Amino acid sequence: MDTEWDARLKAWQDELDLLASVDGTTWVSLTDAEQRAGVSRSALRSWYRNGEIASRLVDGPHGPQRLVPLEAVLERAERSARIRKRVEQEISLEAQVALLRSQVDRLEIRLAALEGRA
Repeated sequence: MDTEWDARLKAWQDELDLLASVDGTTWVSLTDAEQRAGVSRSALRSWYRNGEIASRLVDGPHGPQRLVPLEAVLERAERSARIRKRVEQEISLEAQVALLRSQVDRLEIRLAALEGRA
């Protein structure tokens, strides 16, 4: 049973790869687009319903599946001030964590030196 399911998933992925090679566009599921672009599914739906990005409805392993062009999603996400701000905040948080780790490392070194003197 698992092999049949795996074969269906592989066939579907092969179809997506063929689509990409034919028209030069990487079509991905909404789930993949969400993860790769960092946008919500509702934003993706809004964008394709408003004609801001293209979409296709194809037969997938779980029934009809909506696909969107990854390049267009990434480009549209880049133009969104809200998404850009969220990404900048995430980067800022990463920088803050790195700074705090550095400070903790220095404090541990100073503490070890003080303990060595005592």
